[in-house]
Amino acid sequence: MEKTPGRLEIVLQYFDDFTFDQTRQLTALGDLYNEWNTKINVISRKDIDSLYEKHILHSLAIAAAFDFQPDMEVLDIGTGGGFPGIPLAIFFPRTRFHLVDSIGKKIKVVDAVATAIGLTNVTTAHLRAEEIKGRKFDVTVSRAVAPLKDLWTWSRPLLRKSGAITQPSSTSIQPPGTATTQPSSTSTQPPGTAITQPSAANPIPSGLITLKGGDLAAEISQSGLRPRMIEIYQLFPLDYFHQKYLLQVPYP
Repeated sequence: MEKTPGRLEIVLQYFDDFTFDQTRQLTALGDLYNEWNTKINVISRKDIDSLYEKHILHSLAIAAAFDFQPDMEVLDIGTGGGFPGIPLAIFFPRTRFHLVDSIGKKIKVVDAVATAIGLTNVTTAHLRAEEIKGRKFDVTVSRAVAPLKDLWTWSRPLLRKSGAITQPSSTSIQPPGTATTQPSSTSTQPPGTAITQPSAANPIPSGLITLKGGDLAAEISQSGLRPRMIEIYQLFPLDYFHQKYLLQVPYP
């Protein structure tokens, strides 16, 4: 395969059927974020050279585990520079994403990036999730913005009831030598524990999905919730993803 610019190869190791437009959009992110980061620091300077691994592929862990449907509405809480919302909007072009952040200059970057790559399924707002009124979403997503308990407090009033239906993903993922880990549909575990369960197909999500890292036992216990847990290293066996997880709190 001809070398793909911008270190997109690390994404293409795990996803193998992007369209031409999706590949173009993902490739363009490298130059766009490097340019904007010189003006507005939305990505840690020590991480900008690892954009595709630490930000884009990390965001796409959600796409590796869940199958968002056309016309679903997804809220990205505290999107920062557009993660996980921008990569997910590229991956699911028929799903609608609303990205919010309390810092206006970050939303400025998100708007510029989305416009530059021609994303038509993204809207943004300069506000906090708890300030949103009169709207409902099928799913909320977030990337290490706040404790699980707070994320759920903000998410729950904004979620509409929807059933999670198990169905194969439309874009394939092929982690070499690993099985995809997915949430379990049932649990008898008490609140404050996480569930890890392999499954053969990607479910259509509901509720809150958040990317988190480290020892989450205390945070989960304090939340009083029973999130479903997926270890990202099982999806993408790279050193960076050790002790990084997807947590899902289904709704209802």
